Amino acid sequence: MRRTTVRFAGMVIGMATRKVTITLDEEDLDAIRALATKGKTPNVSAFIQHAVRVSLSDAAEWKAMLAEALEETGGPLTDEEKKWADEMIGAKPQRRRKKAPAA
Repeated sequence: MRRTTVRFAGMVIGMATRKVTITLDEEDLDAIRALATKGKTPNVSAFIQHAVRVSLSDAAEWKAMLAEALEETGGPLTDEEKKWADEMIGAKPQRRRKKAPAA
């Protein structure tokens, strides 16, 4: 793992990084590269790092809002309520993944 400093929209963020491979639609990658060419983002990696941070932050906020709403309305959903909600949004049952061995 290496330590880098990323600059994005005036922010400087120090973090440990690890290289991964991801798959993007060609049109999305072209759009990100166009932003980098115009100087709107430093490069593709910086754009993806920022997008991941925003997504994780959004997920945490939604989780907190849901917990608060559940607390105000009687606590966690029952298994029956979860099943109903999943059916309403067309969610497929989640399969449990095996945990990767510790590195």
